[in-house]
Amino acid sequence: MLTIEKLKEYGADTDEGLKRCMGNEGLYLRLAAMAAQQPEFGQLENYIKDHDMKSAFQAAHSLKGVIGNLSITPLYEKVCEITELLRYESPADYDDLVKTIIELRDKYRSLCE
Repeated sequence: MLTIEKLKEYGADTDEGLKRCMGNEGLYLRLAAMAAQQPEFGQLENYIKDHDMKSAFQAAHSLKGVIGNLSITPLYEKVCEITELLRYESPADYDDLVKTIIELRDKYRSLCE
């Protein structure tokens, strides 16, 4: 079960996330648990494998908004990194970045169990 304490240990800025949810801890925790299941994680991974950078950018940008609004900092930082690289289709090791994001997501998902 996801808790504020687990989120803090993960590195989330729960104070900021709670502010965005008007201090409603129950709402924040529900939204934070839902964020771990966003289909855009899998979409991002697949689009990168298919070298579809425009679609990968859209998936990453969507994740950036969801994760950022909840202040899930470790994931947010990596998603921001890949989003900006994809925005300009900059050369990068996208496979490695996606691997890191998926690992962070999996660790995050384990908090929700």
